[in-house]
Amino acid sequence: MPDVTEEEFMGTAQIEPRPGAQDGATGATTLSGLLFDGEYEEIHRDIRAVLFDPAFDPREGLTSVESGKLTYARSRVLHRELERPRDMLRRPRRLFALAEWAPLLDPALFSVLLVHHNLTLGTVLDLGAGRDDIEDHVEELDRLDSFGPYMATELGYGNNVAALRTEAVYGPETESFVLHTPDASAQKFMSATGFTDIPKLAVVLARLKADGKNHGVHAFLVRISDGTKPAEGVYVTPCPEQPVQGVDHALTRFDRVTVPRRNLLYGETGGFSPDGTFQPGGGNLRRRFLHTMSRIQPGRLCVASAAVGAGKASVYTALRYAETRLTNGPGRNNVPVLDYRSHQRDLFPALAKVYATSLLLNHAKREFEAHPGPASDELNHLISLTKALSTWEMSEVAGICRERCGAQGGFRVNRIAEYGSLLHGLITAEGDNQVLLATTAGQLLTGEDRPLAARPPRAADDVEDPLVQVELLRHREDSLHRTARADMAESEGTYFDAWNGAVNTALDMARTRGVRIALEQLAAAVPALADEEDRTALGLLASLYGLVEIRRDAGWYLAKGLLTAEGVEGLPTALDGLCERLRPHARRLTEAFRLTPELLRAPLAYDDPEAAFLSRTGATGATGATGATGATDPATMPPPRTPRTPGK
Repeated sequence: MPDVTEEEFMGTAQIEPRPGAQDGATGATTLSGLLFDGEYEEIHRDIRAVLFDPAFDPREGLTSVESGKLTYARSRVLHRELERPRDMLRRPRRLFALAEWAPLLDPALFSVLLVHHNLTLGTVLDLGAGRDDIEDHVEELDRLDSFGPYMATELGYGNNVAALRTEAVYGPETESFVLHTPDASAQKFMSATGFTDIPKLAVVLARLKADGKNHGVHAFLVRISDGTKPAEGVYVTPCPEQPVQGVDHALTRFDRVTVPRRNLLYGETGGFSPDGTFQPGGGNLRRRFLHTMSRIQPGRLCVASAAVGAGKASVYTALRYAETRLTNGPGRNNVPVLDYRSHQRDLFPALAKVYATSLLLNHAKREFEAHPGPASDELNHLISLTKALSTWEMSEVAGICRERCGAQGGFRVNRIAEYGSLLHGLITAEGDNQVLLATTAGQLLTGEDRPLAARPPRAADDVEDPLVQVELLRHREDSLHRTARADMAESEGTYFDAWNGAVNTALDMARTRGVRIALEQLAAAVPALADEEDRTALGLLASLYGLVEIRRDAGWYLAKGLLTAEGVEGLPTALDGLCERLRPHARRLTEAFRLTPELLRAPLAYDDPEAAFLSRTGATGATGATGATGATDPATMPPPRTPRTPGK
């Protein structure tokens, strides 16, 4: 690797700390300040505070319908205590914070609240700006008098929204549209329309047809139900039950539903002439389609925020339990399971991934806010990589945390299993990760070929240095980029054949790019911390994150001569050494998440998890008898015992 100073490296990371990214009392940057980008007090605190409301206490034995109805009731609690959705949309950071916190105690809240706020009302405000004729609809959604499903996906077309077949045919003589589902595969799929006793006013994407011409996909406001029954011509069939986040997902069919002209959300995609005929806007069908889908980018940041929140809570619970779960070790009794290197090798990389992904997400959110209006290709790539990497990584984190908690990890009350189900859904939300990453990779390959990054040194002693790790990742990224381009150029088949032959290399390239940016953000944050112990802890975490990624593709680095055989053989020992040094810092690093056992109501998170579990189940503990009812009020949970000193 060429000589790179820390200052030069910091420049490549392009970190621009927010003015408030410090602890307000000391003026010093803290771990929590980094994770919340200096905005915990202003942006996050009051959302977190609402979650202590008894409405969010665990409820046992509910049917899927009862659980779904409870989610809607909890949505109204948040709506009552926080600002209106219209005001929240003016401050995207608030929207992202809502996505991070709300699903922690009810994962289905993501499907209800974030769809309502961002996709539905956000689309209405984006495409209906300045229109007094739809203000009554805006107010209805803003007051939460009706919930707003977003209806794009169709049963037979999945995420391929550009190919959807639901149609809205305009009749100038009636000044209205006829919304119709032409066949079974064109039914709207996975929209939250199943509870027809809850008022629903949806944004429906349909192909606009006027004067015998197809004008592409447009958005319409459509009444789904009035709180007593479905609207005329709307037919709803509940989807099969889903774990955790099913809410009231359904198939929805439209049978010649009349939609008033004013309910077309046209924005820049068209309008009506004085004689009542439809006039398409400028640009081609694709441009108008992208304008209609204006809320996808903030939606992907909402998805990433929810993923990071679930990852934090999973690691927080698993690490706290690992500190109190005692075992009989060789020659010792009452050894915390976290003292075992095998346990550390799973949970400490999970902790490192949470930190790296959090800072990657903060970087993407800053870039999104700094560039309002249509997103550039570079911003689109960053947001797509952030969404894909965060949901994939946090899904792995939740899975390993659930496993390391043993049987306790499977109980809903400990939440980790629920987070796993949420994250599985987030992987395909706002664009299936593999498709999203492939699209990003394809766009990256169309640019000019770039020179191969400078060759890092072949020195095993350097592989724990995040500066070296970044250069190794950059070299791999550029090499895969060049390989994919060359493979496509040398293909003698069709364009599809060429792309199909290079797609997996391109996917690896795009993922490596996301990891490299995340590591840059994490490593560059270390010097900003005021406290020496914080700097030490975060520095070790950055080294561990990078080392795990280098080991993931160690064979490639060895084949390219970037690592020696001795260096590859030494990677497991290096990982164990980093874990051993991180052990005393584990609780300090998780306390920065601003989570508490009382907030999560998860027995495993308490300092005395056995007593908390007994209290939750209603068991007496002393005799083994059980009470008639469980103790579900957080106030009845046992007080935490004095925590052991980390590492002892």
